[in-house]
Amino acid sequence: MFYIASYFICISIVGLMLMGLDKRWARERKNRIPERTLFVIAFIGGSLGVYIGMMQFRHKTKKFKFRIGIPMVIVLQIAILIFLIK
Repeated sequence: MFYIASYFICISIVGLMLMGLDKRWARERKNRIPERTLFVIAFIGGSLGVYIGMMQFRHKTKKFKFRIGIPMVIVLQIAILIFLIK
């Protein structure tokens, strides 16, 4: 269980950092991180970090697929964890 929790914490930190980096690059008009990459990070366990990054950096909050999609991924991951624990 320790390793699973450590994985989710680490990948969430990566998601948070990517959201911050993408926001910075958006302001500086540099090449951006593809939305698909952000969703992949969310799907493999970083959804909480991506969501916190959305709120913290006010990034991608107007995009419907992020505003609805990331919370749905969080709910799905919680449901899977509950199913696996039982």
